[in-house]
Order: sequence, then structure tokens, then C-alpha cells
Amino acid sequence: MPTVKPIKKLKLQGFNNLTKTLSFNLYDICYAGTEAQQRDYIRYIDEVYNAERLTQILVNVSRIIGANILNIARQDYDPQGASVTMLIAEDEVASKHKTETEDALEEEPGPVPDNVPHGARPRSDAVVAHLDKSHITVHTYPESHPDNGISTFRADIDVSTCGRISPLRALNYLLHNLESDIVTLDYRVRGFTRDVSGKKFFIDHKINSIQNFIDKETRHQYQMLDVNVYQENIFHTKMLKQDFQLQDYVFGMQVQDLPAEGQRTIQKRIKRELLEIFYGRKLKKGAFE
Repeated sequence: MPTVKPIKKLKLQGFNNLTKTLSFNLYDICYAGTEAQQRDYIRYIDEVYNAERLTQILVNVSRIIGANILNIARQDYDPQGASVTMLIAEDEVASKHKTETEDALEEEPGPVPDNVPHGARPRSDAVVAHLDKSHITVHTYPESHPDNGISTFRADIDVSTCGRISPLRALNYLLHNLESDIVTLDYRVRGFTRDVSGKKFFIDHKINSIQNFIDKETRHQYQMLDVNVYQENIFHTKMLKQDFQLQDYVFGMQVQDLPAEGQRTIQKRIKRELLEIFYGRKLKKGAFE
């Protein structure tokens, strides 16, 4: 990882007005060959990612970025889905913002969870967390092909903060708790803040890639592609899991129980789905023939 010196500490005139937004889509691909297996798969993820679990994830995100929780409301829906609303603030409610020296966000990976559940996939939910001058939202979307058995679940997550707290500190925690085959990350800093002399600052920390905030083990697991617009403080990273084991992508069956031709067909369908999502375009017919 490149060594990047943090920006010189800023003594601000008042509150830090910079808005830092981390947005990412997480995609999980699964092959469920029968209607019964597809229903079982939906039931499985609906149990794994219920409102209580999603609430705990948001509570941990708030703790990691240094925000204080003011109120939580949550609801599970029938037959599936859940919503969580969380009101949080940068400081404790009784405190006031003070003119102070701002610590720069160093370009280094944030924390990862102590116990990471493996193989868990997103569910069909919506989660919204309202912050004082900031917000966290999580939405997941199920999609399936009616004929070829491929199911794709997409989770959209936005963590937007103002002030000293930064969403980048929660990046590794979210990546580990919502393990995915494909991740599309966007980070942008908007607005400006002033130092005591009145000089405008359009960013308060050094950054040349979102990758620098991802832990080493995760970076080794994914193929990564960057598209950055430095002059606009816009950073974009796409991630595709490198290790492909067919058993990891099938639900309710064992690969060894499938005939060789069936294994090849399923593998082609899954890989096509992965690459089309990663590159954002439809592949030519026969690409895996």
C-alpha cells in the first residue's frame, strides 16, 4: 500500500461543512435450479438479514464512524423484508460544536469485525438511518431469471456524513458483513469548509484510491478497477471476487451430484452473470461456448 502523508491539520473557523458520501452496490449471485430451491433461498436470506440483524449492523457502523445514536425504529414485514430507521448525531446531544483542530483522515484501512459470518447473503430489505446532518441507507433488491435458475441480489448502501466523522472508517466492516461477489464503490466529498483565516478547503484528507482504505486480505480476494476524477474529489472502485468455486454459487444441492454437462452449463451462466454486472454491459453470444 502506498505511503500517503495526511493533510496538514486544519484549525477550522466553525463546523466542518464537508459532506463525505460512500455509496456502494453489492451483488451476490446464486443458482437455485427449482422453484422450491428458490423459495428456500429467499426464506434463508430473510432469516439471516432480519430487522434485528440489520439494526445491529447499523449500530456497529455508527460506533465505528464515531456517531452517537439518538433513536432506533425497526420493523419486519410479512411475507418478507424489513425497515430500520436510526437517528444519530456526530456529538452527544448535550454537547455543542466547537472551533477546533480537525484531525485528518489517514489513508489506511478501517477496522474489520471480530467475528465475520461467511456465506451470508443480502435479503430483500430497506434500511434507512437518519443522522444529524447525515444519513445511512441500505436497500436490497432480489432479481431472478425465470428460466436459467440464476438469482441475483443487490444491496445498495449509502453512508453520508458531515463534520469530522467519515464513512470510510466503516468500509471494511460493511464489506465483511455483507460478503459479495461484486462490489461497486463510490466515494465523493462535496461542499467546502473554512479555516480560521477564511481559506476554503474542498477536502480535509488525502486520498488517491478507495482501495487504500480496504484491508489487505480483502484486496487479495478481488480483482479491482479504479476510475477516479481527482479534481472533483470523486473516487470509483469496482471489485470482482477472483476465486471461483462452483459449490459456493449453488443453493440446495451438491455440485458432485450434478452431471458434468450440467456443471459446465451452470458455471457458464454464473460467470456470464458476474462479468456482465462487473463490466456493466451484455456479453456477446457464445462468449462461454
